[in-house]
Amino acid sequence: MTSTLKDKVLFISGASRGIGLAIALRAAKDGAKISIAAKTATPHPKLPGTVFTAAEEIERAGGKALPLVCDIRDEESVKSAIQKTIEKFNGIDIVVNNASAISLTDTENTTLKKYNLMHEINARGTWLVTKYALPYLIESGKQDRNPHILNISPPLSMKEQWFSNHVAYSIAKFNMSLCILGWAGEFREHGIAANALWPVTSIDTAALNIIDKLTSSKSRTPQIMADAAHLILTKNSTGFSGNFVIDEIILREHGQTEFDQYLVTPGNRDLALDLFVDDEVFNKLKPLWKEDRRKKNPKL
Repeated sequence: MTSTLKDKVLFISGASRGIGLAIALRAAKDGAKISIAAKTATPHPKLPGTVFTAAEEIERAGGKALPLVCDIRDEESVKSAIQKTIEKFNGIDIVVNNASAISLTDTENTTLKKYNLMHEINARGTWLVTKYALPYLIESGKQDRNPHILNISPPLSMKEQWFSNHVAYSIAKFNMSLCILGWAGEFREHGIAANALWPVTSIDTAALNIIDKLTSSKSRTPQIMADAAHLILTKNSTGFSGNFVIDEIILREHGQTEFDQYLVTPGNRDLALDLFVDDEVFNKLKPLWKEDRRKKNPKL
């Protein structure tokens, strides 16, 4: 399978900034065609980026962009965005369900409004976008264009620790992963891959920088997720599906050994670990991190 996304059509939700934009820009370097579906049409007072500024960045990076003001909670908005993508690019090969809402609050302190928001975006929105993109993904499979669905969601893990502190968010986020579990089987006959990608460390975004500057400084940039996503999306869709991928692990499996370029704070390897990553993953990576430090500083 080719290692490029040249001329592939991507529909990415929540792509006006952060991880979604980073994935779009990596695809743009290959010459991909990208629909940026996000709510942000006008500049936010605190958060940079709109669908229009994202489109400009994508074009500068070498891709073709279609900015779409789209609320994935709304069925008509999603249907319209998908239709505009077809009119502009004549198909859809890849769907990246990146849009997400978060509130790390316990049951008592989670409002119904916040509960609904997280479930309408994370769970229902992901399902809705995929539902209306599906006929075009099926057609992409018929044309051997390597169709993929990629959810930015965690490995499935039914451990109490991932739920007890923020039940509403956890079940909304894990719903995205449950979709992958089901779609991998449901869409296999059409040659459509369905995979999930999740970071082992926290990822620095504009929102995180506002909420928690300390964690932001101990994070990696969204580029690591973009590089990992690119590896997934260029794999053969008939042979790589139903996987819950961790960013650093897939990069290491493909020979990458240098990760300092992703550090928000150069030289700071005291990284903040992300939610929903089981000990088995850390146990696999810890000796590698130790070896990396030893190579950089033999006195350790």
